[in-house]
Amino acid sequence: MSTTILGIDIGSTKICAIIAQKNDDGDVKILGAGIAKSQGLKKGIITNIDLASKSIRNALNDAKRVAGTQYEKVIVSISGAYTKSVDSSGIVNIPNRDIGIKEINRAMQMADHNANIPNEYEKLHVLPYNFKVDDQEFIEDPLGMNGARLEVQVHIITAQKSSLSNLRKAVKSAGVEIDNIVLGCYASAIAVLNHDERELGVAVIDMGGATCNVMIHAGNSMRFNDYLGVGSLNITNDLSTALHTPLGAAEEIKINYGSLKSNSNELIELPVIGDDGSTHEVSLNIVSNVIYVRVEETLMILAKTLEDSSFKEQIGAGVVLTGGMTKLDGIRELASAIFDNVPIRIAKPREMDGLFETLRDPSYATAIGLVLYGGGHFTPYEIDSNKKLRYKDETIEPTKHHHQETFDDGEEAEENEIGTLPASESNAKEKLKDLANIQEEHSEGFGSKLWNRLTQLF
Repeated sequence: MSTTILGIDIGSTKICAIIAQKNDDGDVKILGAGIAKSQGLKKGIITNIDLASKSIRNALNDAKRVAGTQYEKVIVSISGAYTKSVDSSGIVNIPNRDIGIKEINRAMQMADHNANIPNEYEKLHVLPYNFKVDDQEFIEDPLGMNGARLEVQVHIITAQKSSLSNLRKAVKSAGVEIDNIVLGCYASAIAVLNHDERELGVAVIDMGGATCNVMIHAGNSMRFNDYLGVGSLNITNDLSTALHTPLGAAEEIKINYGSLKSNSNELIELPVIGDDGSTHEVSLNIVSNVIYVRVEETLMILAKTLEDSSFKEQIGAGVVLTGGMTKLDGIRELASAIFDNVPIRIAKPREMDGLFETLRDPSYATAIGLVLYGGGHFTPYEIDSNKKLRYKDETIEPTKHHHQETFDDGEEAEENEIGTLPASESNAKEKLKDLANIQEEHSEGFGSKLWNRLTQLF
């Protein structure tokens, strides 16, 4: 039975809604897509629910017009800015010595139960990265094995309850009820990684408009994730400030002339900020230098994040870069030098049926990953944001939403109520390190250092 999936990537610069269909043979086909400029979001965080809802509705309406169909399952991304992560483990006895899905679920639920999660956080993903049957470690898949005891080690992604509530409100105001919430860089990894990269271990860095999200895949699952509040919008701001030109003109320069290796002395004419009608000439060499300084600084922080993660030795396949910022000419060569010559790949979303030319861009990796996740392309075992075990080859049951078919931005759709998620365990001790504040850790002198380097260019 086919299922129609709606994926909504809520980014800092754009909202992308994709409607796709999972066919009986398991293939996912894209039926329609809609893109709208983000409003009410800053660095991946919702700052205005009404404006964010309007942007979501605009993207959704465009996707529905193209697809011409209803959707049954809704998957929404969440920025790493909201999240923290922790590892946990669980052990269960197997009385009948036959390990099935129920036994795997029991072990994962035990690991989930054993995790110390602060009261104000809610679990999004419980991802097993190592199974142990009796004394045998590194079991790839325990299903069908014989053993008296099953142990599992898991990586748990959590998000602030208040932030999740704001996300649900913004999406609901656009006429949609969320079925699953997925970490953005996890969705990106689903869209861009190949089998060899997963086997060897790999770091995925999604370099977006206002954020860079990092995840490391090792073993069977995600092992590490982090977030940096810097993106391609920072390049636009740098160009605007350094070249004394409006933000709109700076964005056009970045798109049309964005390069990290141009030595051209060709002059371009730019409007002067705050002086209507006035223009001045700027060398493309200066433009490249301004961009280079910001990108180099960003990549150096990301390289240190990988170094500090303690998983750098486990990324045999190197680093995969995706997201809109990777379209800058020369970024692969610069990243290779900064990441100590580990293999670097610039990744676009994987080819799939119905993929529009527009969506073959690295900036749509997260949105493509969401519909693939909804179609069953995920870690072999996982407890999702609904506390439900998902596993390979399971039958993905659609959630029947009765959405009113309307394209009037002023009207809201009708939805079925979905049961609320169970609350996190009470009296949990706060034990998580804040993995989402790399920027703060490195921010002392960061702005002034960057500005000093910019001013040296003139």
